[in-house]
Amino acid sequence: MQKDKTRSDPLQALTERIVATYGECGAVHHLGHSPLPSYREIVEILVDLHELLYPGFGRRQNVRMASAAYHVGGLLDTIRERLTRQVALAFRHECKSEDPGADHELVAERVVLRFLDALPGLRHTLAEDVRAAHSGDPAARSLVEIVFCYPGLSAVTVYRMAHELYLLGVPLIPRMMTEYAHGKTGIDIHPGATIGQRFFIDHGTGVVIGETTEIGNDVKLYQGVTLGALSFPRDETTGEIRRGVKRHPTLEDGVIIYANATILGGDTVIGRNSVIGSSAWITRSVAPYTVVTIESPRLRYREGGNGEPDPDYALRLNYQI
Repeated sequence: MQKDKTRSDPLQALTERIVATYGECGAVHHLGHSPLPSYREIVEILVDLHELLYPGFGRRQNVRMASAAYHVGGLLDTIRERLTRQVALAFRHECKSEDPGADHELVAERVVLRFLDALPGLRHTLAEDVRAAHSGDPAARSLVEIVFCYPGLSAVTVYRMAHELYLLGVPLIPRMMTEYAHGKTGIDIHPGATIGQRFFIDHGTGVVIGETTEIGNDVKLYQGVTLGALSFPRDETTGEIRRGVKRHPTLEDGVIIYANATILGGDTVIGRNSVIGSSAWITRSVAPYTVVTIESPRLRYREGGNGEPDPDYALRLNYQI
């Protein structure tokens, strides 16, 4: 049955109201501007990069050493073309109209080549991360299990690639990469953080590592650890948050942070080989070789008596810290 054109479409008024908000709330639309990088493309590029970094663990598990060069060459061609296109879009968006004559494609091509040139070094770094996970977790049966199953390694792998692009000055895309990993693993690592060799996140869910965090070598974190900012300094004139200052802590070599500990502040340094216990709240520096723990609550047990429920039992519990 043909729709009666004389009747008003109930969606027409709603359409007009929604479009009106595009002008009223201009900060949350991107109409009339150059295209942004594609989230879908970035994710697919990450899949191809994973194939390069962990050959035989991804979509193609029958790659042999004899055919590895052919496989790698094809992937590099694809990644170079696709990533260059996305990086150019990111540069064009960042530049806006300030330099309309800039050759974003040429700049993007140079940046992507430098990024790809870093992949052999990343392979060595990630191999050390895998070994650190294996030596630090008695539940790990093999290196293969760690590559396939450990969310901490997945998040760190994406972080290390995103960090390279971050250092090369690529806007948007490094954060898109780490937020994709965040959604998959529950581990939030800002691409600006600096993380050393043999880094291991055990279990991982809920870990937060802020932008200006500095982490040394052989550091281990458990789930729920937050390496965050104590406060956000503001400009005295404008009142705006000051960006580009160190807001997050420094962990020196060999530090272990147990579950749900929170360490805050850009001036906070956790000295080498220190151990921070579960649920600790740290806002000042800790000397090397220090163990910080919260004194455990004292549990009091009461026998069951005749088995009848005691409505006042909860009131008589006395936790002493």
